[in-house]
Amino acid sequence: MQVKDMEQVIDNVRMQGLENHVAELEIQGFTTIKRVLSAETVSKAKQAIISRVEKQTAKEVDLQTGAGFEGLTYIPYLLYDDEVFESILMETRPLALVTYLLGESALLSSMGCHFKGPGGDPLVLHSDNGNGMPAPFPAYSQVANVNYALTPYSREAGALALVPGSHRYARQPRFDEMQLSGDQTNTSATAMNIDPGDAVIWHGNTWHGSFAREIPGIRMNLAVYFCRQYVQTQEQHKGVVPEAVLARHDDARFSTLLGAKQPYGWQAEGPDYRLMMRNPRGLFD
Repeated sequence: MQVKDMEQVIDNVRMQGLENHVAELEIQGFTTIKRVLSAETVSKAKQAIISRVEKQTAKEVDLQTGAGFEGLTYIPYLLYDDEVFESILMETRPLALVTYLLGESALLSSMGCHFKGPGGDPLVLHSDNGNGMPAPFPAYSQVANVNYALTPYSREAGALALVPGSHRYARQPRFDEMQLSGDQTNTSATAMNIDPGDAVIWHGNTWHGSFAREIPGIRMNLAVYFCRQYVQTQEQHKGVVPEAVLARHDDARFSTLLGAKQPYGWQAEGPDYRLMMRNPRGLFD
């Protein structure tokens, strides 16, 4: 553990007034920050996602009825669809908690929307350590999620569900523990009743899923998923970020999140030893 890096992370948490949120991450495995996104930002993000959905499906989206969109559809790789997603990626308070969980060298693994209409099946409870990571999981977080509500969350509206304290189980849930419908519903699962613009951040071990939507309309979120530098990202960003996107950000953290300091994935050119020398040495760098 690098003491200097740990002190920087703690100082940033204090500067942002996030001490209680760190306590919640430690105790229950997740925390909610209210009103992270402005109404304008939420509106822009929703419009960008709707534009993608309509282009991909050739169907018009009716947010009030959800007609033509039953159940859950995942909309991936949203970062480059609109500048609003760049600003959301860099929101300071959620990013400070991600840094606490994953260190300064964390990568953006993916950014997408769980676009949910009425009906369909719930998304069963799981840990995001689902990439073949064997149990027992380490106590420290290797991945982390920031889930922004873009429409109101409630159980009947298909809300995000989390199991408090499950990050300490250090394993995936069993079949009888992962259900969110019927007689086998995990009664420990908590529905996140939150408003548009709120953000839920959780430790990568924490069990989570989402309930089926029981009422008309569309539930929209923005799931921003992060990982430690040595974990394979879900989306490819290193080496493919448009120059115009990089030019809009003079913050080195932005390029780091998109793989600029990740030394692996070389081809015939071989390794970049300068980057390898900068590999993280502890939990917070």
